[in-house]
Amino acid sequence: MRHALAALAACCVVARAELPSARLAPRNYTPQHVLQCSDGLVLPAWRPREDVPTMDIALRGMVYFFALLYLFIGVSIVSDRFMAAIEVITSREKEVRVRRNGSEQIVVVRVWNETVANLTLMALGSSAPEILLSVIEIAGKNFEAGELGPGTIVGSAAYNLFVIIAICVIVIPDGEVRKIKHLRVFLVTATWSVFAYVWLYLILAVISPSEVEVWEGAVTFLFFPATVITAYIADRRLLVYKYLKKGYRVNERGVIVETEGDGSVEMALKPSGDEFAIDDEEGRELEKSRKEYVSVLRDLRRQHPEEDLETVERMALETLMSRGPKSRAFYRVAATRKMTGGGDFSRKISERAQSDLSEVKAELQRRESSSPSIEPRGPNVRFDPDHYTVMENCGSFEVRVIRAGDLNGEITVQYTTEDGTAEAGSDYVATNGSLVFRHGETEKTFSVQVIDDDVFEEDEHFYVRLSSPKGASLASPSTATVVILDDDHSGVFSFAQRDYELTESVGTFDLRVVRTAGARGKVRVPYWTEDGTAKSGSQYEIADGHIIFENNETEKFIPLHIIEEDSYEKDVLFYVNLGEPELLGEIFETFLPDASAMVSVQFSPDDDNPVVPGGNEVNHLATLPEEEAVVAMMGLPRAGEITRAQLRIKESKEFKNTVDKLVQRANASIIIGTSSWKEQFTEALTASSGSDNPDEPPSCFDYVLHVVTLFWKIIFAFVPPTDIGGGYVCFVVSIICIGLVTAVIGDVASHFGCTLGIRDSVTAIVFVALGTSIPDTFASKVAAIQDKYADASVGNVTGSNAVNVFLGIGVAWTVAAIVHWSRNEKFLVDPGNLAFSVTMYCSEAAFAVLVLVLRRRKSIGGELGGPRCIKIITSMFFFSLWLLYLTMSSLEAYGVIEGF
Repeated sequence: MRHALAALAACCVVARAELPSARLAPRNYTPQHVLQCSDGLVLPAWRPREDVPTMDIALRGMVYFFALLYLFIGVSIVSDRFMAAIEVITSREKEVRVRRNGSEQIVVVRVWNETVANLTLMALGSSAPEILLSVIEIAGKNFEAGELGPGTIVGSAAYNLFVIIAICVIVIPDGEVRKIKHLRVFLVTATWSVFAYVWLYLILAVISPSEVEVWEGAVTFLFFPATVITAYIADRRLLVYKYLKKGYRVNERGVIVETEGDGSVEMALKPSGDEFAIDDEEGRELEKSRKEYVSVLRDLRRQHPEEDLETVERMALETLMSRGPKSRAFYRVAATRKMTGGGDFSRKISERAQSDLSEVKAELQRRESSSPSIEPRGPNVRFDPDHYTVMENCGSFEVRVIRAGDLNGEITVQYTTEDGTAEAGSDYVATNGSLVFRHGETEKTFSVQVIDDDVFEEDEHFYVRLSSPKGASLASPSTATVVILDDDHSGVFSFAQRDYELTESVGTFDLRVVRTAGARGKVRVPYWTEDGTAKSGSQYEIADGHIIFENNETEKFIPLHIIEEDSYEKDVLFYVNLGEPELLGEIFETFLPDASAMVSVQFSPDDDNPVVPGGNEVNHLATLPEEEAVVAMMGLPRAGEITRAQLRIKESKEFKNTVDKLVQRANASIIIGTSSWKEQFTEALTASSGSDNPDEPPSCFDYVLHVVTLFWKIIFAFVPPTDIGGGYVCFVVSIICIGLVTAVIGDVASHFGCTLGIRDSVTAIVFVALGTSIPDTFASKVAAIQDKYADASVGNVTGSNAVNVFLGIGVAWTVAAIVHWSRNEKFLVDPGNLAFSVTMYCSEAAFAVLVLVLRRRKSIGGELGGPRCIKIITSMFFFSLWLLYLTMSSLEAYGVIEGF
């Protein structure tokens, strides 16, 4: 393409040379062997300039051409350092307290508004060479108007809008589309980008022809903040909602950012210091990102069953970071790294994922670890354990008291029993006394006696308390609870509680069944599971069987197997039921109410009929007197109140917290920053593979690119790392370096055009605009393929084009107009080729934007991609617009066609 463009330019030179019109002779054009090239701001003209042979002219042109290419590589590398600083600055986040659903939570908030960042720092980063070239050219020509700077800005705008979009349309896989998500912002910036060039024409050819006044330059510059403000209004929908609904959007990482809310979550945040009140719908983007992470994690666990969970989580995070949304700065830096043999960011993403996973695990572990119990200083005493469950017929049992802290010296402590539902004298023997811990002793015990009777009664409890310590203090627990289980009844069987909440990662959950109000005999209790919203075989494994309580056994567990699905949010129910308990092959004895006789009933596991020892069989207890039958029935095992337990399966809290933290950290853009000069020089001196596989060694082509660009890499490795000063130091130093390299580019480009007889305006739109836009081309291509939306690839093109004019030309012409005004002179600018070029661009840009809007119709579905035939037609149309622009502007520059 470059050869074709060079041939086109050469043809224009020849055509211009053959025309007799005085208007057609450019400033720098002389007969073949006389080169009247003036010295540049940095580089002097190549001497001698008279009687230069044709071969020398060709040789000089080649030297200048390759020098220009090498300078473009250098400015691209330092621009990426600049973009990395911008990314670090604009991606700053902070944690704030929010009130959501009545509870306080911590959320992550993006400091910079996304639209403002894209139109200010991001646009400045991608357009810095063009902007600085315009400013430096004005300064280098003693504040006289030049053709190279403005021509580069207009030529770059045409290339960005037509060629980059043409490439992005065609590279999308067949049948897929990419849609601009923030359409309102795109339409606002597109309007400004067209108006910017209309305004250039107005001030050059209509308002004050061939002159730029101070106010015109100042207004041109002021259109830049106007662009940012109107885009921000469109982003926040302030005009639509009349400032009443100021929504924040939750991005795919769960970070709250001030940006447009199409298809996303609008959150009404009312700032009050560091606190916000949030009223939001479901975070659809965040939820989508969570589901993607969980889906990737599940797939990786199936693909790598031999790997441990932490390794699979790291692999899932790497995948999420690779697939996730990235800024234009990331794509720009990644494209330049591949072009210069620096490889991609696969290895850095892997290292970052490992680091983030370790930090998240450590943070969650710190949060979940309970704070240690506060022990009194010095010696102290307490019960250990503080809960005892004993049978009524146990006789007596031991209560244990331990001593902690300082073991020196002797201490004493009093103990005493205290009634609960159990009463001293009828259920237990009241006890009190003193325990003496001698030097070095750590524990003491004392006995408590339980009174056994043959009367059925409910389970009862009483307390034992410590008091009046001497030489020590009481620690918690200083009260022990003793539960007495009745042994005159087969028991009441039920679940310990009605509702349970499980996490899907629990694996096997042991559901507790308790036996109260007696523990005599061997009892079988049937159980079975029942589906609710949870389905057996999907969320849990079906269970059906029975548990057997041995004599004096008071609790049993039903094993329930929960199936783990790695789901982020789960809330499903199933039930477990208990059947009627059955007494198995045991003799049950109970006294009649008047204590005159005792009835013994024996049950066989295979016979429902009770047997009375002595040979008198009865078919039913009803054959006994009524009161006696009631007492006998009271002694039989029975079901309690809670025979149906509801189990709610929820997502693992640890898993959910891990997902939230990892999704928030899955920002691949921040890895383009650097933390030290050592890291920068290591990257500069290391050749990396351009393949997507980080383990693949560099190819010969990668080594060639690395060697060719090594000089620039080492030079710009001296730029301060982005971690110093929050990226601002790197920002300032990088833009100074861009200015220095751009100054050389301006001189070389001017000398190149002068040597070959090409006008600066043609050199600008053909060579300089193309050279400064190559990195953006590769960045947009990768962004178009990898991103789910078209914003990162083409959505920022219009904003950059507007910013180029308002900053590049606005600043340069304002300064020049002020200087000439101070000299009582007029700042003259020949509208000629620039006005014609602007008119061509505006006309074609209006058609281009219209085509993009029409492609959003349902038949295509988005600005990029679509059916193969439509893709090819659209791409050819945009590319032909660029060729038409180049051809017409070049022909007008040499007077082949009439301009303004």
